[in-house]
Amino acid sequence: MRDLETKPHEALAEYLAEDMTAVNALIAERMASEHAPRIPEVTAHLVDAGGKRLRPMLTLAAARLCGYDGPYHLHLAATVEFIHTATLLHDDVVDESAQRRGRPTANLLWDNKSSVLVGDYLFSRSFQLMTETGSLEVLRILSNASATIAEGEVLQLTAAQDLRTDEAVYLQVVRGKTAALFSAATEVGGVIAGADADNVKALFDYGDKLGIAFQIVDDLLDYEGDSAATGKNIGDDFRERKLTLPVIKAVARADAAERDFWKRVIEKGRQGDGDLEQALTLLDKHGALKDTRNDALTYVAQAKAAIGKLPAHPLRDMLTDLADYVVARIN
Repeated sequence: MRDLETKPHEALAEYLAEDMTAVNALIAERMASEHAPRIPEVTAHLVDAGGKRLRPMLTLAAARLCGYDGPYHLHLAATVEFIHTATLLHDDVVDESAQRRGRPTANLLWDNKSSVLVGDYLFSRSFQLMTETGSLEVLRILSNASATIAEGEVLQLTAAQDLRTDEAVYLQVVRGKTAALFSAATEVGGVIAGADADNVKALFDYGDKLGIAFQIVDDLLDYEGDSAATGKNIGDDFRERKLTLPVIKAVARADAAERDFWKRVIEKGRQGDGDLEQALTLLDKHGALKDTRNDALTYVAQAKAAIGKLPAHPLRDMLTDLADYVVARIN
């Protein structure tokens, strides 16, 4: 029985501590550069900032759950973390962000050029790592995920401030920018372990649904979260004119006057005093926050159903708990 004071991602980290130590050593080794010292400086700033390392832990957990006892799950976990870190470096440039994980972003401390080029370096490193496994299937899964992530980010550029964006487009963006790496992380763990097709599919489905729920919850917390707990101010997405799921739901149910409001604050970016409060009122009026929460719960239930198809194992229970924890943040 898990200690109730221990959060699921912490329990997972404790169970996988030996593997994670080896992954962290591999990351430190592969982010080094003999000729460009700025590369490890920029990378270390983000890698050492205290992230949960959730995605590489998913790879390790999936491999161990499927009985893997070889060395290459470490390479794949490091690959996943490098892809994630590269996308964060690029995202902060695109979003003109000044803070990440409570610290100044790399593009603020150095410059945009350094962030973009170091992100490119990490993408290249990730491909070097994944080829060392000798598995074309692993290469296919992770290269596809990398392309899907980039595609999702580009789609978001055009969809984020367009009131015509509907839930189907939103889901396509989320599957790209968030869920693709979650599902690839779990899927390659099963593949490297030689798991059968049904178990690999179950691992993919778990990661996909977990990633979607994770992003929906993040979007919901922007309007009703605890700033001290999330590290974000209420309404940051609103001020940045991001058309996230709660707003998409409210826009779909808006009357003409309400639609004019959303057009002014999201599409045109003309925001003033009281607009966030008005947005929150409209979200509440149309049940957008409640329905968004229910969507997150639905995806978590699907993630749990998928992982439940795997053989009984302490890691299976931890991954189930992890899915519950994603939505526990909004209860």
